[in-house]
Amino acid sequence: MEEVCEQDNGGDGVQEEQAMLWSIQEAFERQTLQIGASACGATAVVDVLKALGVHVTPEEADCCVQTRLRRNESPLPDYLLSRSEAGATHAQLIRGAEEASKGKVTGRFFHLHPRRLVSLVPWLARWIRKGAIPIATMNMQQAVPEGEEVPDAWHHQLIFGAASNAVFMTNPFDVVGKGELHQRLCSESVLLIRREDVLQRITPGCCLSSLSDPQWTTLDVEGQVKQVILEEEQEEGGAKLTHITIPAAYSSGVTFFVLQQSELAQELLNAPELPLL
Repeated sequence: MEEVCEQDNGGDGVQEEQAMLWSIQEAFERQTLQIGASACGATAVVDVLKALGVHVTPEEADCCVQTRLRRNESPLPDYLLSRSEAGATHAQLIRGAEEASKGKVTGRFFHLHPRRLVSLVPWLARWIRKGAIPIATMNMQQAVPEGEEVPDAWHHQLIFGAASNAVFMTNPFDVVGKGELHQRLCSESVLLIRREDVLQRITPGCCLSSLSDPQWTTLDVEGQVKQVILEEEQEEGGAKLTHITIPAAYSSGVTFFVLQQSELAQELLNAPELPLL
């Protein structure tokens, strides 16, 4: 798959493409690990605020972000609705950071889907050097290594460093190649739901007509579920759907956080959207 971009923005060569908020050792010591179910966004907000000199408890951050949970015990229609919005969107992260910091911190989200004309790693590095703290919102169901199980969620991760060919992230600590990151940051707002998660919630008379929003009908979620049921009823073998696809509330991209009362905040908030490729 092609990268999100292939534009050379010039600059100072290697130095232009590198920036580290923390050293690797500091990241291990300072990172906050997952604070609760579906709370990767709130976890990242804790570390963003920490990096900007604002200390809040994980509980405060989670409350302000208003993390949504999966309704695992619900019938299939409500379960699917809960899956489509479980966790948090980038807008919730921005509001949560502003509320938890009592207005000291603000943020700005940059969409990376559809594909944008930007050199991703140098762009991240430049903002990090200026003092902005990035959180990546990624579809982890993209760029899955061969032989590994498809993850069942999107993910927010703080980026603490960017180098020429990789990005350094926390929760969990990871070094991600730019090609892999490009794919996860340039995704449609959809989520794959495992076949078994659908089947175990199908009940007699199960009706999906409540999922009538255009996003759901465009993806024909009801038709996908009927296909899964039909495949179970048929005795012959053959290829079966491993997942169904539903709409997701999240947008893939990067949110930068800065201190509200700063020149950098004005620069960030006034920066133009990244141009479409």
